[in-house]
Amino acid sequence: MPSLSEHLEAVRQQRFVGRTHERHLFESALNRAELPFYVLHIFGPGGVGKTTLLGEFARLCEPAQIPVIQLDARNIEPSPESFLEALRFHLNLASTDSPLVALAAHTGRQVFVLDTYENLASLDSWLREKFLPQLPANILTVIAGRHAPAAGWRTDSGWQALIHLLPLRNLSPEESRDYLIKRAVPVNQHQAVLNFTYGYPLALSLVADVFAQGQELSFQPEAAPDVVKNLLERFVQEVPSSAHRVALEACSLVRLTTEALLAVMLDQPDVHELFDWLRSLSFVESGRAGLFPHDLAREVLVADLRWRNPDWYAELHQRSRQYYTQRLGQTQGEAQHRVLFDYIFLHRDNPAVRPRFTWQETSSLVTDTFHPSDSPALLQIVTTHEGAASAQLADYWLERQPQNVLVFRDVEQQLVGFVMTLALHQATAADVAGDPGTQAAWSYLQTYAPLRLGEGATLFRFWMARETYQAVSPTQSLIFINFVQHHRLTPKLAFTFFACADPDFWAAMFAYADLARLPEADFTIGEQRYGVYGHDWRVVSPMAWQELLAQREIAASAQAATPAPLGEPLLVLSQPAFAIAVRDLLRHFTHLDRLYHNPLLQSRLVMERSPTNAGKAERVAALQHLVQEAAASLQASHREAKLYRALYHTYLQPTPTQEQVAELLDVPFSTFRRHLKNGMARLTEILWHQEIS
Repeated sequence: MPSLSEHLEAVRQQRFVGRTHERHLFESALNRAELPFYVLHIFGPGGVGKTTLLGEFARLCEPAQIPVIQLDARNIEPSPESFLEALRFHLNLASTDSPLVALAAHTGRQVFVLDTYENLASLDSWLREKFLPQLPANILTVIAGRHAPAAGWRTDSGWQALIHLLPLRNLSPEESRDYLIKRAVPVNQHQAVLNFTYGYPLALSLVADVFAQGQELSFQPEAAPDVVKNLLERFVQEVPSSAHRVALEACSLVRLTTEALLAVMLDQPDVHELFDWLRSLSFVESGRAGLFPHDLAREVLVADLRWRNPDWYAELHQRSRQYYTQRLGQTQGEAQHRVLFDYIFLHRDNPAVRPRFTWQETSSLVTDTFHPSDSPALLQIVTTHEGAASAQLADYWLERQPQNVLVFRDVEQQLVGFVMTLALHQATAADVAGDPGTQAAWSYLQTYAPLRLGEGATLFRFWMARETYQAVSPTQSLIFINFVQHHRLTPKLAFTFFACADPDFWAAMFAYADLARLPEADFTIGEQRYGVYGHDWRVVSPMAWQELLAQREIAASAQAATPAPLGEPLLVLSQPAFAIAVRDLLRHFTHLDRLYHNPLLQSRLVMERSPTNAGKAERVAALQHLVQEAAASLQASHREAKLYRALYHTYLQPTPTQEQVAELLDVPFSTFRRHLKNGMARLTEILWHQEIS
């Protein structure tokens, strides 16, 4: 009688589809007298089918009786000792035996498989430099993990010739349909399933499991909550209590769950038991910084919660947001980067944000300051992606503002990307004129948003990853996090520009983040035209911006991508224009119809002191009150009290003529005129300070 394991293998083989290229590559390597490569490195996201492919590789070895030594890094501590001990156990060796000697004793072809390689990231250098080079040349090593190999594999001239990289992607539509046919999913439902899964193997498997229950389904997950519920039940068979369900919902919303965060989201002082229960679930993984559910589990949990209890969904968002806001004030540097990433993760439900950010639970990239020794590598990256003319400009700015450059390094400390944020207000006129990018940004400021005394403006002039330039990548995501950190930490920042080689690609996400497209600030280097986005922090302050994004975070996804205007925009007045507006205000202080047109009604001075939906009449009243308060403050000084009296009787409670005011104040007319002039100047100074502070 066949054994159960034989039945399992038969079912697995029967359900295996696709991967023709990968199978052919592996088989052809085995059949060569001399291996064409000694390491086959497979990488792709969780659930894409890496482990399934490794199982197929093992079956391909059976006819030739090629031994397969397979280790799963989930069961190995990332240390040389633990790794070697796991290998001894698999080979049935004593603790004193050498695994390398045992492997060398077999003279025929062998296959050594390392699965879940991301768990051995800290051991990567040892494996590459110490262990693997000692293996006999008859062994083909197959590595499978979520991440592409570290730079050391690609930069080492020896390994470059001995390793083959194999990124694993979703199944093609044809392969997906083949799988659905094998799983007896009705043909008329295939397209709807493909639209939902995009050929993601784990999702295909779970959806097929739902159909296997024998239900008559019309697969429309967005409109059919029962389908989401059935998917959810694949992960959650039985939740012990309502508290456990709430803990699971909280875990699905945030990037990484810790006990401290869980306590805040559940508003409970002790959540240790709930945290341990989450950690025990088969679809919840443990990372170095916390727990996270499998991607598809997260999707169906969030979809179910948002449909079933939108108010609780919003409340959990608010609680986690408050936690992150508090943590931002307690952290700095890399720790603050991680908190910002967690914060931004709350926005991933939006279709404008999700595809333009990498949402990996762990990252090996490190943000660092620029060192002069980084210059050759940095300029080479610019030359590769933008050409020699751009590299020459980057070199120019490296000499003038090296302190405004951040670089990103991998685990091998190699430079994998950078961002250069130029302080336009610190550049000389010659510096600005020498670069079309800074020249265009400065011209825009002068024309549309002039800087006021003490204010600054920055241009994200160069930003790119070594391999992927400005495409979506972990480096690009870190650059965007630094953008958020930059405007939070830069005092007196008035304006931010962001230059893009492909501005249309980023349009939806930047609109969501309230960055306006500024074609007037576009510029050209060589044959490449760069589109520019920008944000005036005087119009929408960092605090108002944060509140705006909080509203979009929990809004319905389709509407949140293109939010409606938020009413009348703020006017950012230069100091001379502000002074003219104050003078006009005083002259018509008691004529409301004239005040309705005063530009100060749209200044921060008034807008931030008025209700959100205040009409013009309310803002006029607020403006009059501000002026009266500012003028009255002059009475605190004996020297300035006479200025207040001149203002009061001329404008605030006007006497018919200025001659009568002078007579009322019992001073010569020329003296009164001097007091009035100084009073207007002093009042303007007080209001201006309130406007820009």
